[in-house]
Amino acid sequence: MIRLEHLVKKFGPRTAVDDISFDVEKGTVLGFLGPNGAGKTTTIRMIAGYLQPTEGSITVNGVDVVNHPTAAQKHIGYMPENTPLYDDMTVWSFLTFIAEVRGYTGAARRQRVDEVIEACMLRPVRHQPIDTLSKGYRQRTCFAQALLHNPSILLLDEPTEGLDPNQKKVVRDMISDMAKDKIIMLSTHVLEEVEAICSRVMIISEGRIKADSTPRALRKRSSLYNTLTIEVLAPADKAVAAFQAIQDVKEVVRLSGDEQKQTLRLYPRDHQPLAVSAIDVAHRNKWMVTDLRSDQGRLDDVFRQVTTTDDVIRKSA
Repeated sequence: MIRLEHLVKKFGPRTAVDDISFDVEKGTVLGFLGPNGAGKTTTIRMIAGYLQPTEGSITVNGVDVVNHPTAAQKHIGYMPENTPLYDDMTVWSFLTFIAEVRGYTGAARRQRVDEVIEACMLRPVRHQPIDTLSKGYRQRTCFAQALLHNPSILLLDEPTEGLDPNQKKVVRDMISDMAKDKIIMLSTHVLEEVEAICSRVMIISEGRIKADSTPRALRKRSSLYNTLTIEVLAPADKAVAAFQAIQDVKEVVRLSGDEQKQTLRLYPRDHQPLAVSAIDVAHRNKWMVTDLRSDQGRLDDVFRQVTTTDDVIRKSA
């Protein structure tokens, strides 16, 4: 478990992290989101033992990070946003060096380096100098060094930054494969990444936790949750009036159209589903429906809501 209690970090007069507390348990992939300067990286660096908090406490698997940082770091694999690499080393020699730092020797060292090379799909470049690697292979090498000592906690700061879609998928698949046995805390501003791999989402803004829930529960907070976009062959004024008359419709917005075809967005009251009622209206009016889409809510909408207002969304299923 990771446990933070009343954590504060100040840099001179500026408060980067402002009295945050939370727990994370095994099997969790926590997406740690926030705008630039929100306190994400500062929080992760404090958990990793690289920064001392101004106030508060951090424990990892029962070990106090502030008072016993070396003991705590044995439980942690840390991949900072810009992991330092020795460009003149090969992948194999770099990982062997890190394994030595972690206390591996002899056959155990060779075995462990082989294992992480396989896990991170680095075999094709194992004897290649790091300065010749693509961005994707460099990121995987960074990931491999964080995994060498088989930590129970992984702290990943922007692990797919700058990668192309194929490279991102490889890294996300690796994270998903490891999720059941570890705590993985993932700092990112890529919302599609959160949707793809995270079981829990925490949004931090101005150093404070503004939301803590599952991706599904947060999407339900979106202003677009259960809105219905319908494309129908019908006159604009008649279509808007007919759909507005549905009891659970709060508002109808015409997105586009001409004399014969309209694209409308129906906003529900209390997030009620609208598809059945909308199809029934079209059927009674003998209008052909050419497209129908129900929106399941959007994390970017919720992200904007909680980072630009004083709203706080507590943890829920």
